[in-house]
Amino acid sequence: MSAPADSLESLVLGTFAQVSHAREAHSAQLRLREVGVITSVATGIARVSGLPGVGFEELIAFPGGVSGIAFNVDPSEIGVVLLGDYWHLQAGDEVERTGRVMDVVVGDGLLGRVIDPLGRALDGKGSLTGAQRLPIERPAPAIMDRAPVTEPLQTGLKVIDALIPIGRGQRELILGDRQTGKTAIALDTILNQRDQNVLCIYCAIGQRESGVAKVVAALRERGAMDYTVVIVTAGNDAPGLTYVAPYAATSVAEHFMEQGRDVLIVYDDLTNHARAYRELSLLLRRPPGREAFPGDIFYIHSRLLERATRLKKERGGGSLTALPIIQTEAQDMSAYIPTNLISITDGQIYLSPSLFESGTLPAVDVGMSVSRVGGKAQRAAYRVVAGDLKLAYAQFEELETFDRFGARLDDDTRKTIEHGRRIRACLRQPEFSPVSVPAQIAVLLALAAGMFDLVSLEQMSAAEQALREAAAEIPVAVRERLGAEQKLSDPDRAAIIAIAERALGAFQPVPQPAATPQPAAEPQPAAGLKPKQGAPGAAKS
Repeated sequence: MSAPADSLESLVLGTFAQVSHAREAHSAQLRLREVGVITSVATGIARVSGLPGVGFEELIAFPGGVSGIAFNVDPSEIGVVLLGDYWHLQAGDEVERTGRVMDVVVGDGLLGRVIDPLGRALDGKGSLTGAQRLPIERPAPAIMDRAPVTEPLQTGLKVIDALIPIGRGQRELILGDRQTGKTAIALDTILNQRDQNVLCIYCAIGQRESGVAKVVAALRERGAMDYTVVIVTAGNDAPGLTYVAPYAATSVAEHFMEQGRDVLIVYDDLTNHARAYRELSLLLRRPPGREAFPGDIFYIHSRLLERATRLKKERGGGSLTALPIIQTEAQDMSAYIPTNLISITDGQIYLSPSLFESGTLPAVDVGMSVSRVGGKAQRAAYRVVAGDLKLAYAQFEELETFDRFGARLDDDTRKTIEHGRRIRACLRQPEFSPVSVPAQIAVLLALAAGMFDLVSLEQMSAAEQALREAAAEIPVAVRERLGAEQKLSDPDRAAIIAIAERALGAFQPVPQPAATPQPAAEPQPAAGLKPKQGAPGAAKS
């Protein structure tokens, strides 16, 4: 009986010794915390009191893991934008300062993933792992750190690459009424960056979840998710998430740009972003500002798009190309949001509903679209073959109006109209079918040479497809020169023209041989009549 009692006594004594050692080793850690109280909660916002040291745009922790951004810093209370579900919050709940601004996970681990602006995975592939985080609000690169935009960003769309070229580091606005193909142009541009050493960020702002799912499925089906990050906020998310989404996406893109890589970011679309900010601004009772939308909507978009640029070689030489998308109403480009963004960006691509309804896809209105970088960001071969194309197309669109009214046209005007119809037919392009640079050069060169003018309009699609397939026969040396910054030489032009002639020969009418003129037969006298004697004028005087 003594042995079990001794073992129990030793166990108890050992336990008390460990507890005593832990008590002596422990020292109380005092941590200063600043705690406030929720005074009211509304749709997407909360008002908090009791945080005297909070800073503008500081992250505030709410109960239940919800975060918020300090937006209005007033002497008596703070207006906070909530980032998440807030249905369980109520007046009297305690909140706490975090001492940091909102940031987002960045790095190569995001490629191929679908996330929200808070860095939470939405694709069911597990949580994100990344040691580095960047604030969503960052100052734009300084002017002295920027380089001119000279390298093209090929979209794979003939009408854009030839007439409205986009450069790496440019900001090109895409606008038009709803359901005119704005997102399709952005997706085609992303698909065309495969094997082009360009990373892509697609930011869906307040979109329907079904529409975003279709976009992700299209990208994944065509292998574009390998170099793409998708950042999503749905239409039923809190307006605060919709507001911070483009800033978070830009920080992800800037991380790659600062590594010396070329990045393309698509904001789809900033109209929803403006509406979300307007909702938050009105709920927080911010002053309306200039002409009231609120007026500082210009500032939130300008500080976003100013972060898109091309860096100097000393800074790595990376670039960030922005394609913001907005929606117009009743083709009104002079509305408040469109004019704001047109003045911020370096050009716009306008999509016309009338062209869309007539089947001209992509429905780019060449006359109302412009690239302010222009030919400086276009390959030299394009400048040669597409130099007069925009002027010829614009002349055609003006003359086509007279033809619709049945006006009498001379031969030269008729030729201009027929040539313009061939240009329009060649610039049509199905969705998800980007065209390579050599194929585009071959088509544009054949257009400029008038080789399509003999092809009937019914056969234009087949003829253009045949020429694109024949472009694979262009010699490798010529293809390399087309991709470099070299002008199109006469031998290279002759080689491409010869290939185009062989490809289009089957679609051009075969010239008929000229008929040999036959000598006129002498008239035979009628029956019962004698021929006159002597030739006319041969009578004797």
